[in-house]
Amino acid sequence: MRILPLALMMAAAAAQAAEPPAYDEGADARADIAKALSSAAGSQQRVLVVFGANWCGDCKVLDSAFKSGATAAFIEARYRVVKVNVGRFDRNVDVAQSYGVPLKSGIPAVVILSKQGLPVFATRAGELADARKLGDPGILAFFSQRVPATK
Repeated sequence: MRILPLALMMAAAAAQAAEPPAYDEGADARADIAKALSSAAGSQQRVLVVFGANWCGDCKVLDSAFKSGATAAFIEARYRVVKVNVGRFDRNVDVAQSYGVPLKSGIPAVVILSKQGLPVFATRAGELADARKLGDPGILAFFSQRVPATK
């Protein structure tokens, strides 16, 4: 009887380990943002910068919502997404601050940039820090109701 729970736990751990991390810990955030702004210039899309970390459960939920479901289709149609790793609040904090995103209010945190690279919307009060409770429907509602539409 003890073998089955242990086997299930090991299988779950192996599946989680096989999943690539949501945030590239070696990425150059500023270069990635500049590249996204450049590629979005000729489109109707804006750049959506997501600040988070691989240890953060809510960040993983948001990342998952961006990959499948109704939120994924909504985001893909409107945004070029750049994920910025903040580590244990010791990486890319200056990038978040430059866009007026207070990471201490919670992660994941987002900023939407205009074609000129200026913030047009940013989370300021940890609005997505409970993404696990929001789920895909709540995340979609957040972006569709509070985030400015592209023009």
